[in-house]
Amino acid sequence: MKVKVLYFARLRESIGRDREELELPSGVANVAALREWLVARGEPWASAFGEIRRIRAAVDQTMATDDAALREGSEVAFFPPVTGG
Repeated sequence: MKVKVLYFARLRESIGRDREELELPSGVANVAALREWLVARGEPWASAFGEIRRIRAAVDQTMATDDAALREGSEVAFFPPVTGG
């Protein structure tokens, strides 16, 4: 399954890119599995996802929980929580 992954704020800075299109291995079918697979890819993903305590996700521009299903062509956005002022 092919998905588009978007990175925002500190994640984008740590990973060094704002997006990538990925072919996911079988078994990576939800947000939690995608996050784990990205970390298992090694650096810079392992550090980027490890240094931010809570990373939020959206699937197809809708806030998503870790069990949100992915499908062919999904757009998954990861971003740290934002603080306002």
